Amino acid sequence: MDAETAEPELVATALGYIRALYAEEEKIREAKLSGKQKLARRVERCKPIVEAFFLWCEQRLLDQGLLPTNPFTQALAYCRERKTGLSVFLADPEVPIDTNHLERALRPIPLGRRNWLFCWTEVGAKYVGIIQSLIVTCRLHGVPPYDYLVDVLQRIDRHPASDVAALTPRLWKERFAANPLRSPLDRRQ
Repeated sequence: MDAETAEPELVATALGYIRALYAEEEKIREAKLSGKQKLARRVERCKPIVEAFFLWCEQRLLDQGLLPTNPFTQALAYCRERKTGLSVFLADPEVPIDTNHLERALRPIPLGRRNWLFCWTEVGAKYVGIIQSLIVTCRLHGVPPYDYLVDVLQRIDRHPASDVAALTPRLWKERFAANPLRSPLDRRQ
């Protein structure tokens, strides 16, 4: 917002690049592409836009006579520092263009901040965060959080530490979801 107030024309150009990327992602979504096809389309159509955007950012940083404290200059520096992270979606078809879906999924955490005051200790608050993160990850992978947590809490003491990654929600779904361990109190048995 501050950058747009400081340099409206330059911000409009930057937003044009971003709009072009989202337009290409929308076309990919409409075509229902996935895997190698999605990656090929991204490399063909999105990669040139990303490269042009970062080149434009570099040129603006070099060409302009703006102070380092100018909000637009700070925004450009922010983009430059995160170039690798902002380009990950070009190398992996499963990575979305943005993290909006994660931010929406994690929204209940800040909304419940007053409730987290009663975790009693910093350690308790840390574990609340871990559990909430696991629940959100389960939902993103279509795994019922209750089934996952009950299974993993029973399985963890006999599961090899060298294969702990198998207990993450994504891999758990592939390996254990078909026949999860149940609680003795579970009425579905």
